[in-house]
Amino acid sequence: MKTTVFLGTAAATMMVAGIAGAQTLQDVKDRGTLNCGVSTGLAGFSAPNANGEWEGFDVAVCRAVAAAVLGDPAAVEFVPTTGKTRFTSLASGEIDLLARNTTWTFSRDNDLKFDFTGVNYYDGQGFLIPKELGVTSAKDLDGATVCVQTGTTTELNLADFFRKNNISYEPVPIETNGEAQQQYLAGACDAYTTDASGLAATRASFENPSDHVILPEIISKEPLGPAVRHGDNEWADVVRWTLNALIAAEEYGVTSANVQDMASAAGDNPEVNRLLGTEGELGAMIGLENDWAVKAISAGGNYGELFARHIGEDTPIGLARGLNAQWTNGGLLYAQPFR
Repeated sequence: MKTTVFLGTAAATMMVAGIAGAQTLQDVKDRGTLNCGVSTGLAGFSAPNANGEWEGFDVAVCRAVAAAVLGDPAAVEFVPTTGKTRFTSLASGEIDLLARNTTWTFSRDNDLKFDFTGVNYYDGQGFLIPKELGVTSAKDLDGATVCVQTGTTTELNLADFFRKNNISYEPVPIETNGEAQQQYLAGACDAYTTDASGLAATRASFENPSDHVILPEIISKEPLGPAVRHGDNEWADVVRWTLNALIAAEEYGVTSANVQDMASAAGDNPEVNRLLGTEGELGAMIGLENDWAVKAISAGGNYGELFARHIGEDTPIGLARGLNAQWTNGGLLYAQPFR
């Protein structure tokens, strides 16, 4: 009997907590700003520019959500978080959305109770070393000191890789990417390991990027994406479908330059019509205006535009689309249908 009462009380508590938590969309609307957790500074993904304005590939997701919900991509309060503080900030309600090159894993989804709303960058962990070290493979790093951010999936991946290959290393724990750069350039570690995209961003910020190389091994799968709290399905849907809208827009040729014209009247593609709100009532299903996707795309462009502008091959970061190409071009990028 005591067990039954306990389970009933626990269920009731969880239900109340779920109901209490299921209000982020209204909170954001009432506040008039989106609180978005980002990194402490990672070029190309989330970093303040010379004018102190946040910009980057992850920042663009925040701005697209703000545009979809509030009609204003500038209505965002950016909250810098470290590998350790990001999850506390999200769980506590300090931020509404975490868009900080964060890997979607089983434990983060189920143990930490977060919902990942999609993947905005398919990545993998690599190693950055000084070219003068003369190493051409991560398997040759036996006995190396390695800078690694605490509170990340990187730590376990690093340990697994060295154990699997029966080689040793000495970890040099660091808190932020900025600290990693300082320690690495000061010679405190032989190598720096994190997501390969982060290594490219870090190397691009060096005075002499060509003096450093990213080794060929990719030792993990790192699907990076926006995260929200468990228990608020309405808010998760808003973030999920905003990301999907950016991905679908690229597939269907909807850009920041033509979206307003395409949204002025229904065209001959029903999927695009539903996406842009000229047909159907998809916006109402997630508590938004029917032109929510138009606003999100107008904020900075479709997925391809954002990729090219912030981290693509013509930027200092220099990333190829690779796995992040549309599914029609051999990549993994695929938006669920708008119907």
